[in-house]
Amino acid sequence: MSDRSLRGMRLGAQSMETESGVEPAPRQRVEYRCEDGEQVFVTFAAEAEIPPTWVSKTGKEAVLVNGEKPTDSNEKPVRTHWDMLLERRSIEELEQILEDRLNDLRARRGERRSA
Repeated sequence: MSDRSLRGMRLGAQSMETESGVEPAPRQRVEYRCEDGEQVFVTFAAEAEIPPTWVSKTGKEAVLVNGEKPTDSNEKPVRTHWDMLLERRSIEELEQILEDRLNDLRARRGERRSA
């Protein structure tokens, strides 16, 4: 080892600077509230843009207290696989396809049992 190594220090693990004279950035504490009354407090930088909604730790959506209500966007509703399937097939067609597939499956299983 070199003669210049620092003994008794964990290099890289601790800073040699002190916190004297360091001021944290200005902050603001914002309150959100869920429909069931759960309060959520979030700290933002003073110049940050505050979102109208926030997802709490429990997964519920909370709305900004004393803020503008979020506006409903004109986004298209989410289409599920079932919705897209119903655009291509009728219920009667789907029932027929299901019955055909079940008959095929039963026939294949019957062949295995007899073998």
